[in-house]
Amino acid sequence: MLTTTPTILDQIRAEKTKISERLSRLDTDRAAVATRLTDLETAERVLSRVSKTPPARRTTSAAAAEAKAPTASRGRGRPPRAAASASTSAGRKSSAPSLGERVLALATGRTQPELYLACPNDRPNHVGIAVQRHLRAGRIQERDGKLFATSPAT
Repeated sequence: MLTTTPTILDQIRAEKTKISERLSRLDTDRAAVATRLTDLETAERVLSRVSKTPPARRTTSAAAAEAKAPTASRGRGRPPRAAASASTSAGRKSSAPSLGERVLALATGRTQPELYLACPNDRPNHVGIAVQRHLRAGRIQERDGKLFATSPAT
C-alpha cells in the first residue's frame, strides 16, 4: 500500500500539469479572440461612418440596386449642377415636402425637442438648421421656448 500512494500522487500531479497547460492555452486563445473581436468592432464602426446608410436601415433591394448602378454614378457629394437643375427647371415640384417645409408646418407651439421627435427620419442637427434658417428669415417666431409659424404677409 505504501508503494501505491506515491504512484497515485504522481498521477495526480501529472493530471494537474495537463490541466494547467490546457488552461494556459485556453487563456491565450481567449486573448487572441478578444483581439480579433476588437478589430472587427473597430472595422464595423469605420464602415458605418463611411457608408451612406446605416447597416440596420439598409435593405437588400438598395444594396442590389447599388451593385447594379454604373460606377460613374457612384460619386460622392452633390450631383452636377446640370442634373440638379434639370429636375426643377420644368417647374414641377417634388411630391414629398422638404425638411424646411415640414418644420414650418410643424411649428405650431412645439418646442425644438418636440420637432426632433416629430421628424424621426431626419437628423436632429438638420432639423435644428432648418429651424434656425426659418427664425433668421422671420418665418418662425420663438415665444416662451415654443416655436410658432408666422402668417405670410399679403
